[in-house]
Amino acid sequence: MSHEQYQSVIQSLHDCMEACNHCFDSCLQEEDVNMMAECIRLDRECADICAYLEQSLVRNSPFSAELANVCAQICEACGNECQKHNHDHCQTCAEACFACAEACKSIA
Repeated sequence: MSHEQYQSVIQSLHDCMEACNHCFDSCLQEEDVNMMAECIRLDRECADICAYLEQSLVRNSPFSAELANVCAQICEACGNECQKHNHDHCQTCAEACFACAEACKSIA
């Protein structure tokens, strides 16, 4: 399949990567950074896998389905962690992560 057929997934991946990067940066500004450590770690994992899968889809990697499966798992983990925190950036990130996980499952 060409990357054009994955446009909605690619957009979800990009949106999730941006949300995770924003959440990561915002979490570092919170008063109790130690309490945000797991959120920060998962934001980084999620942003990185989303960026990598986005690139993989654009170049039509033969491993896209496998990467999408892993990406969905990481997005769900990040979304679940972000959902625990009442900060707007965490809630926005959780929404993006869950949407991305669903998009990834559609091609996994």
